[in-house]
Amino acid sequence: MMLESDPENSAVLFGLAKEYEKEGRFGEVVETLTEYLQRADDEGNAYGMLAGAYLKTGDREAARRAYEKGAEVALAHGHPSMAQDYKFFIESEFED
Repeated sequence: MMLESDPENSAVLFGLAKEYEKEGRFGEVVETLTEYLQRADDEGNAYGMLAGAYLKTGDREAARRAYEKGAEVALAHGHPSMAQDYKFFIESEFED
């Protein structure tokens, strides 16, 4: 397994999370992306993926926090459209 041969490679963690997502293993997506985000300077994409996994596991508050952090990070990295998408999702899904 690539992670075992190169445990410091955060891109491997992101790829592993994508595979878990494809298999519907959302608890493992959350665990893997949480570890990935501790190691990597993500530009926002992983936060949206993490939020989606939290929604699938029923943790709406954690999903909202992930979208909020994702919007913040996306803006900081020059991705205003991603930030706007996350903010729109927060407004449409989490606010009355």
